[in-house]
This record gives sequence, C-alpha cells and structure tokens, in this order.
Amino acid sequence: MTDTTIDRTSLRYLPAQRTASQNAGIIPMSLRTVHFVVPGGVDDPAAPSGGNAYDRRVSLDLPGFGWQVHQLAVAGEWPRPSVAARAELARTLGELPDGAAVLLDGIVACAVPEIIVPQTERLRLAVLVHLPLGDETGLAPAVAAELDVKERAVLRAVPAVIATSDWAVRRLVSHHGLAPERVHIAVPGADIAPLASGTDGVSQLLCVAAVTPRKGQHRLVEALAAAADLPWKCVCVGGLGHDPEYVAHLRGLIAHHGLQDRFHLAGPQTGAALDARYASADLMVLMSYAETYGMAVTEALARGIPVLATDVGGLPEAVGRAPDGGVPGILVPPEDPAALAAELRGWFGEADVRRRLKSAARGRRAALDGWATTARSLAGVLTRLPSEPRRAA
Repeated sequence: MTDTTIDRTSLRYLPAQRTASQNAGIIPMSLRTVHFVVPGGVDDPAAPSGGNAYDRRVSLDLPGFGWQVHQLAVAGEWPRPSVAARAELARTLGELPDGAAVLLDGIVACAVPEIIVPQTERLRLAVLVHLPLGDETGLAPAVAAELDVKERAVLRAVPAVIATSDWAVRRLVSHHGLAPERVHIAVPGADIAPLASGTDGVSQLLCVAAVTPRKGQHRLVEALAAAADLPWKCVCVGGLGHDPEYVAHLRGLIAHHGLQDRFHLAGPQTGAALDARYASADLMVLMSYAETYGMAVTEALARGIPVLATDVGGLPEAVGRAPDGGVPGILVPPEDPAALAAELRGWFGEADVRRRLKSAARGRRAALDGWATTARSLAGVLTRLPSEPRRAA
C-alpha cells in the first residue's frame, strides 16, 4: 500500500448552498477578502472527503461574517507534490498582493515550508490543519518524520493555526511546541437532517469513510467475523481509490471470512444515494486509528443514529453528550477487537442499551452546532491576524 498519500476522510459531497446571511436576506455592507488555498480536488464529487467538505462549507458561510472568499485550488498530490505542483503553488502565492489575508489548507501548506515560510514576510497567513501530516496511518517512518519536520516549520512560522477540535489544539501545541495563543479552534458544523428510520432498529450497520489503513475497516471486518452468528449487515461508503493495495487486502479479508453477502464496499456515494444509506442505518461504525474530529460521526448523529467508534483523537468530542448527559455512542479501545465484538453483542442483545443510545443520539442531534458557528470562529481568527505581515517567533 502507498506510504505517501494522506487520506482526506470520505464524507458526503455538499453542493453549493446559500449562506445563512443570504437566507436571512442580509447583505454585509463591506466584505474583507481572504484568499483560501485548497487542494485541487476540493470540488470533485467522485472523491469526497471531510476536509474538502469543510473547506467548501466555510467558503460559503464566511461572507455572512464579513469575509469574501477567493478560493485558489492548486492541483497536486498533496502533501507529496510534484515539481510542477510546487511551482504552481509558489506562483499562486506570489501573485497575491502584499498584506493579503490568506487561509491555507494544511494538506497543501504544511509539506512545503520552502514556499510558505518566505511568504510570511509579505502575506498574513493562517493554516487550517485537518490532520497532522505525520499522523496518517501507513506512512513509512522516514516519510512520517520528514512530513512532521516540514509541518513544524510551517506552523511555527505563520501567525495563526486553526484546528478542528480541542484534542487537535492540544496535539498541535504539545507536538510542535506552538504558542497556545496562536492555535485556534473551529469545530466542523453539522446539517440537521431527517431522523433515520433505520431498518429493523438493530441490524443495519453503516461506515462512512474512505477505505484506507487509517480508517481501520479491516478491524471492523475482523470484529464482525467474530460476531458472524448475529444478524448484521454492514455497508461501507467511501472512496476506493486512495490505497488500492489496502482495498485489495480488505476484499481478501472479507472473502476469507465468507462475508461477501454481508459486508459491502459501496464506494463513494453522494446526494440522494448517501441520504438513503443514512436513512436505513441503525448504527454508525467507525474504527479509525486517528481522527482530529470525525465529521462522519456528527453526520450520523444529525440523523439520530447512534455511533460505535474507536476512542482516538477527537472522536470522543464528536460523539459528545446529549443535553441531559446521555452519551449517544460507544467508544472502544483502538487495539481491542474483542472489546468491539463484545459491544456489538451488547447492541444486538440488550434492548435497553439500544433505547438509551438512540435517545441520547436524538438529544445530541438537537444540540449540534451548525456551520455558521464554524464560519464565525474562522472569521474571528482572520479578523485577529496581524495588520502587517511578520514572521512568528
């Protein structure tokens, strides 16, 4: 499997929508401009990802908080770009006027300090980190170490860093030695959707994630194989092109356990097709090795679907709690397939457990913040960028 590709968590493609201010009939009197540097595939519905969905949504909603977004998509195999991709990024930044406010997606910015750091002398830069580069599962140790060093150089140079969870803020501050006051949080929002009707209330499992080592679908297959006597079916929705070797391994594992009729790799799905998957789901499952937040989790909770996930990174924050304190999901240790199988048996065998989780999921659904809250947080960071470019200490 590849050791140089960063997975951008598979998630639904969100078409262009009106901003909150447009829906309210409010047109800001004067908009400041931010240039938003994003990966070239940000609008590709065939390759959905959580990071791309985040970038698109905040671009739509930032004008409602005083910032017009000029999106600059730079093609390349980020964060391991070709010479041509590096030249394109350097040219794109070089054409911006002195003093311009620039928001950069970390998957583009963090691996090229030789391009980004010199620009701190003339541009006002903020970097949005969806996932620390070295945290990607499956990287060769030398590659992870190289990406880590480059990311540290970039994040220490820019005046503002934006993370997507409290956990990610703590991770970036401690791991890269950043000043806490320069690292800000803008948690992904969620669009409240109709409550999922489910299938029979128990048996239909759904995983929404790109099929990559970091998402750990092989652990899900192993756990479900250990619970093959239970009447479950599982659909995995997500891109199959990120790591073909891993996909082939996963298909072989499914066949080895004789689960071809029960464990389905559906590929990327969007719009009505994905809505239908959610509507029929009884339980969301996500076995990731690393997540800064977990937008697929809140997508499920926005439909009242309980969650079974690994206790890693920002996933506990995404699961959260209902206003009455109820927890709308089950978190299992990341390296304990027996614990996962046991929780699955509890889900199938204990009606009280299912009722409690479903009630908490509906409570959490009502309390989720929308994307306007995310955009407001980002706008606040942009507004506080230094008025003049300067190299951060």
